Amino acid sequence: MEQQLPASTNIVAIRASFLHFIEDPAKVEQVDRAYQFILDGLMIVNEGKVQSLTLFTEEEAELYSNIEDKRGKLIIPGFIDTHVHYPQTQMIAAYGDQLLEWLENYTFLTEKQFSNKEYAQKIAKFFINELLKNGTTSALVFGTVHSESIDALFEEAQKIDMRLIAGKVMMDRNAPDYLLDTAQSSYDESKALIEKWHNKGRLQYAITPRFAPTSSPLQLQAAGKLKSEYPDVYVHTHLSENKNEIEWVKSLFPEREGYFDVYAHHGLTGHKSIFAHCLHLTDKEWLAFSSSNSVISFCPTSNLFLGSGLFDLDKAEKNNIRVGLGTDVGAGTSFSQFTSLNEAYKIMQLQGQKLSVFKGLYLATLGSAKSLSLDDQVGNFEVGKEADFVVLNWAATDLQKLRQQSSTTLEDKLFALMMLADDRNIAETYITGKLVYSANKYSGKKSDF
Repeated sequence: MEQQLPASTNIVAIRASFLHFIEDPAKVEQVDRAYQFILDGLMIVNEGKVQSLTLFTEEEAELYSNIEDKRGKLIIPGFIDTHVHYPQTQMIAAYGDQLLEWLENYTFLTEKQFSNKEYAQKIAKFFINELLKNGTTSALVFGTVHSESIDALFEEAQKIDMRLIAGKVMMDRNAPDYLLDTAQSSYDESKALIEKWHNKGRLQYAITPRFAPTSSPLQLQAAGKLKSEYPDVYVHTHLSENKNEIEWVKSLFPEREGYFDVYAHHGLTGHKSIFAHCLHLTDKEWLAFSSSNSVISFCPTSNLFLGSGLFDLDKAEKNNIRVGLGTDVGAGTSFSQFTSLNEAYKIMQLQGQKLSVFKGLYLATLGSAKSLSLDDQVGNFEVGKEADFVVLNWAATDLQKLRQQSSTTLEDKLFALMMLADDRNIAETYITGKLVYSANKYSGKKSDF
C-alpha cells in the first residue's frame, strides 16, 4: 500500500459530484462532448490550482489523509459575472423608469456617496459578500467616477485573492456636476489606478467610460490613449441598450456611422473590450463587432427590468461573437446567475429560440471566462486552472425537492436547478481552493446594514 500523504494546508481533496465544461455546447455535434460529469469524483487542489479530477476510488483516496466528503452535492466552477455595478447595490429594484430616466432619478444620486472612501469600503464589503453568497468567484465591475471607489473594491477583493476586473468611471458631460471629471483628470486618475492595481495578484483593470453620451470626444480620445499605452487592460462600457439612448448618440456624434463606430473610432474595440447589452445593433454593427473580436455581456434581468429589449443570442453565435453573462446589478434584479439564466431562457423563448441547460451553465462559467480572455486561468477544472468553485445543493426548498424527485436524467435535474435555484442553493464558495463562504456559517450572521 502506498504511503498516505500528510494533511497540508496547500492540498485540498474533495469528494462529490462534479460538472464542468470543456467546449461550447453549441459548437459540438453531440452535447455530451461539451461537458464532463462525474457522479462520484475526487478533486485534488494543490497550491490553489486543480491538480486532478478523477473518478473516486479507494486506492486514490488512501493517498490523502483528510478528504472533504461532500457526497450528495454538486460542484461546478465558480460563476463569472461579466457586467455589474457595485455602487448600485443599494438601489437595486428602484421602481419604474427606463434607462435614461433611471440614471437621472436613482443612479447618479446613489453614486455621489462614493467620494467617501469609508462609505465605499462598506458597500464594497457587502457587494463582494453578495457575489460569494451567490456563487460568483470572478467579476467585471463598474465603479464610480471616484478613484476611492476602485481602491475600496480592489482592497476588499485582495483580502481573499479574488479574481476581479474593475475600473473608475470616465464621465465628463451630460451628468450632474458632482459626478463629472474631465478628459485630463480621467486619464491621469485611470493611469494611476492601472499602475497601482493592474495585474496585482488576481486583480486587473478596465478602462471604463460609462457610455458614449457621458464622454466627450476628447475624453474618449484619452481612453483610447490609455488603451494604446496599456494594451493588456480591458475596456468596459455600454452599447445599444435603449432606443432613446441610440438616438441620443446619433445626435452627439453625427460624424460617426453609428454607436459602435464611436468606440471603434477611438480605439476602444477589440478582444478585451466588453460591451454590455447590445440589444439593437444594426447589421453593419454586427459585422463590425465580429471583425473586431469584441465581446458582449448579456444581462437578462436588467434588460427586462428597464424594458430595454431582447438580446439575440443566436445572432451573436452566428456572427462568432463571444458572449458572457452579466447580472448588471443594480438595474439587474439579482446577484444570482441562476436568476440570470432563468430570465435568459424566457428571453430566448420570446424570440422562438431555445436555451439548453448545458448552454446556460456554459455561459455562466467557461463561456464567460472565454469572453473575458480568462479561460486559461478559470472557467473549468482542467489541470492547472485556478480552483474557484461552488458547492451546490441540488434542492434547497420543498418545491425543489419535489421537482428533483421526478427528474430521471441529468439534463432534467440540471434544468430544474437552473430554473428554480438561487442563493439558497449555494452551500459553499471556494476561491483558489480556500473556503470563503459557507451558508451554514453565514446563517444568522448580523449584517452591517
